[in-house]
Order: sequence, then C-alpha cells, then structure tokens
Amino acid sequence: MSERIAFLGIGLMGAPMAERLIAAGRDIVLWNRTRAKAEAISGARVAATPAAAVQQADVLITMLETGPVVETVLFGEGGAAAALQRGALVIDMSSSPPPLARDHAQRFAARGIGYLDAPVSGGVVGARAGTLAIMAGGSAADFARAKPIFALLGRATLVGPAGSGQLAKCCNQAIVAITIGAVAEALLLAAASGADPAAVREALMGGFADSRILQLHGKRMIERDFIPGGRARVQLKDQDTILAAAKAAKLKLPLSECVTALYRDLVNQGGSELDQNALLLELERINAPARLGNTPDGIPPRT
Repeated sequence: MSERIAFLGIGLMGAPMAERLIAAGRDIVLWNRTRAKAEAISGARVAATPAAAVQQADVLITMLETGPVVETVLFGEGGAAAALQRGALVIDMSSSPPPLARDHAQRFAARGIGYLDAPVSGGVVGARAGTLAIMAGGSAADFARAKPIFALLGRATLVGPAGSGQLAKCCNQAIVAITIGAVAEALLLAAASGADPAAVREALMGGFADSRILQLHGKRMIERDFIPGGRARVQLKDQDTILAAAKAAKLKLPLSECVTALYRDLVNQGGSELDQNALLLELERINAPARLGNTPDGIPPRT
C-alpha cells in the first residue's frame, strides 16, 4: 500500500506535480493558500489548513515560493509540523536557503521525523512531463523511501546531507541565470549587427554554445514570449540565495553578481511577474533603441 501524501503549494510547479501524483493513483490531500487553485485539480481532496492536510499523512511534500513561506507553513501558527506524526517524512521541494533546510532537518529529527530538501529544475514543462531534475539532500534511508514518489516526478539524485539539495539548486540557478543572460546578449548582438537572430540561433544549436536555454528560452526571446514559466522575481530570490551561499563559503562570484543586478533592475522596472527570459528586456532597456525583432511583447495581463 502506498504512503499517504499531503501536498502543500499548488502554484505553477505544484499543480502539475500534484496532478501527476493523483494520476498515478496516490492517496493525496492538497492545501493551498488560495483554495480555488487546489480545488481546480481534477480528483483532488483539499484540506482547509496545512495542519488538517497532514493529520493522516505519511509523507509531506511542500512546493512553496520562498523559504520564509515554507517556515510559516510548517512552523507558524496552525502550521503543518505540529500535526505530523512520528515516523513521517517531510520532502521540501521548494527552493529555500541551505541553512534553513539544515535547521528544518534538525528540528524534524528531534521529533523522529525524516527530512529531505529536494528542490527541482525543469520548469513547468518538466513538471507536466515528469522529467524534473530532483536534487535531494538528506539520509540515504529517507531518499530510498522517497524514490517511488520521485520516480513519478522526474529523475532524483542524492547529492549529500541535509541542505545539499538546496546548494545544488543554487548551482543550477547560477548556470540558468548566467546562460539566460548570455543567450539574450548574443541574440541582441546578432539583431543589432544586421544578422537574423533566429538563423543565428539555429546555426549555434548542435555546437558548443548549444543548451536547453538556447533551445527553449532563446526561441521564446525571438518570439518575445515573456509569459511566465518561472517568474523573474523568483529568479531574483534564487540569485540572492546564491550570493548568500557564496558569502558563507568565502567566495566571490562576479558573473552571478552581475546577473543578479540585472534581474534586480528588471524587477524594479516592473518585470517581476514576467518570465526569467525577460532579462532580454533589461538588456534592451540598457541598449535602447536596440531590440530583438518587431513582434509585440507577449506579457501576462495585469490583474
């Protein structure tokens, strides 16, 4: 018999992940701050509070926006942690600071509850397809227990003790952000110099400059599609976590510092709800009137 799951956080990533677990026949209860988002999932059972969601759960999965939100949902007033039974397993698949993950692991261990920090990469496309890269920190025993769940969501790797999953996510996000910036600069350079940026992108694919970022985000930049799969403000939050981790390790990461400043300016210019690839817009602002194509910007409607 499969373990009962409580899934907290039904956002851009959480919704398709929860849908995959439900489709696989897992016994799952959902909670989300905006209840309607959880109720919109076919076949969902929805709890009114985090504590109510986990009362009968063997496994708790969180997929929340920030570390402070995870802290509040788990340990705030009416939070989930107090309602968890001894022997349960907590899997935090949110992107949180590594020190917070280590703190949560210690707090749960004191109560006989397992813990994995297991953030993901692959975006909404990967969440829907079940092809997420899952970076897990924690014990080998807890990882083995979680593997049947992870197998429904993507490819999981145990990268070290608690907190290591979040460190791996920092590494992932550093590569993603810097590469988005590099692709945006290259395509803008091509357009401003008289080449066809779409043809340049095609020419680069298959060579050393090829990447998923060039393939997916590069295409969306050329189409000027900035509807969010991952929001700029979330990328900025991750960039701040990267720089905090670097400071703790006594490292200076100039490329990450530069791209963090660009994302901060993008957010301050009103781009917080745009996709990560909207870094292109900040580069165009700096280099006005240079622009990648004449297609109107695809942006989410203002609410």
